[in-house]
Amino acid sequence: MTTLNEAKRLIKIARESIALAFKGEKYELKEKIFEEKRGIFVTLLTYPERELRGCIGIPEPILPLKKAVVEAAISSAFNDPRFPSLREDELNKIVIEISLLTKPSLISVKNPKEYPNKIEVGKDGLIVQKGFFSGLLLPQVAKEYGWDAEEFLSQTCIKAGLTPDSWLDMQTKIYKFQAEIFCEKEPNGEVESKN
Repeated sequence: MTTLNEAKRLIKIARESIALAFKGEKYELKEKIFEEKRGIFVTLLTYPERELRGCIGIPEPILPLKKAVVEAAISSAFNDPRFPSLREDELNKIVIEISLLTKPSLISVKNPKEYPNKIEVGKDGLIVQKGFFSGLLLPQVAKEYGWDAEEFLSQTCIKAGLTPDSWLDMQTKIYKFQAEIFCEKEPNGEVESKN
């Protein structure tokens, strides 16, 4: 489990990484902390509306957390294809949310109709993979939209570029994961747990 102080530090690293990127500099964490490999997503939300402004992550635990948070923060600010790059004057008008992920695990079923019973909405995030197509939705997304498990599966398929009913195809692989979610209450402000 991540402490609130650790989460505050990670969000500070994310914010500083973006600020330095505007100057063409890269954030480097000198201390021997956050060495554990973890999946992470960094979400940027407008303040006070809390509308999505960027969200990119590294779902698999392939990088030490200190590197993953920097990469995800910069990608969320500048490389999310759904949004124009963040402008420097916007940095103090966004709040940063981080989602620290557990390792995704394949959901095994004999019949795809069993999937909804194996997903806990609000707790589980989903990854859908079929061939070259892949899509991920964080646990908080289903909760925010009030989706049930079937709708969550369908929306994750759409995110992957597949038809909404692709989860019923035995060729489609469904993975689930959990997340510890932390967010700033206001730009550069206090951090709260969203779990």
